[in-house]
Amino acid sequence: MMTQKKIKSRPNHWGFRESILTFIPGTSVYKTMRAKNARKGVLFIMPLIIGFLVFMAKPLGESLLMSMSNVQMKAGEGYSRVFTGIANYQYAFSVDPYFNQRLVEEIGRMAVNAIATLVLSFVIAVILNQDFKGRALARAIFFLPVILSSGVLPGIESQNEFYNMMQGISDEIANASGINLSASLEELLSVSGIGSGVFDVLFTMIDAIYDIVMASGIQIIVFLSGLQAISPSLYEAADIEGCTAWESFWKITFPIVSPLLLVNCIYTIIDFFMKNDNRVMERINEVMYSQFRFGEAAAMSWIYFGVALLFISVSSFIITRGVRYYED
Repeated sequence: MMTQKKIKSRPNHWGFRESILTFIPGTSVYKTMRAKNARKGVLFIMPLIIGFLVFMAKPLGESLLMSMSNVQMKAGEGYSRVFTGIANYQYAFSVDPYFNQRLVEEIGRMAVNAIATLVLSFVIAVILNQDFKGRALARAIFFLPVILSSGVLPGIESQNEFYNMMQGISDEIANASGINLSASLEELLSVSGIGSGVFDVLFTMIDAIYDIVMASGIQIIVFLSGLQAISPSLYEAADIEGCTAWESFWKITFPIVSPLLLVNCIYTIIDFFMKNDNRVMERINEVMYSQFRFGEAAAMSWIYFGVALLFISVSSFIITRGVRYYED
């Protein structure tokens, strides 16, 4: 009875109360290993917290005030604000001809690319974790997208005349041949009677394969670090018990790596919403720098920020239902 009572009274989830007690010495939660790791994590990100409070908190507050104001620039005096409430948000949703359309398109593209990036990065990490010749070189090659997708190189790529010339030649050759392999295959499958919705998503992923590979470098490294942390004795015990490789994957590999799935999902969503080729951000820049409607641009930015937070929250809620922590 004593054993059953202790097992029953053990908290299964780390709630708000436990999070507060983590930083209060003398409590039962404070002495646990999980609380110690949490304090180390907070200490690790403390420079980021301090930097946010010092450099970004005030501009963020100013942006929020601008989103609810009519902002007018004054020569030599900066700008003035006149509070207008939610008028700028109404403009973004009901007046602007492009914002809603681009927002819906980017949300759909984000959902497809995020799933494809997570699946691809996990598969590649599992492959790179195997013991084979040239493994170090293969890992270096798959890390190249992290360097190539930095903020400087995409701009160089888009402004490179030689790159644009080669892209134009490639398009001309495709048009001159009159054959578009992707479109022809898509048409053939749609005529065959197979579900068109599935193939629409599939071909969207195929068309975006370059962007997906370029965005998967960090995720591969995170998954690879989790795979390398798994003790080989677990696989040895499973092998002795007669488990197949498929069973070991779903019973050992995936459950232990599942917490990293949440980390990579959040990173992937944030990375997508901040990409240079994001059409919503292009529209916000147009409203701000071409039309000089700073209040409306600020409102669009906060709407975009809210959509990103919503997707992160929903994704976190769904993924945490299946996350299994090794220490539990």
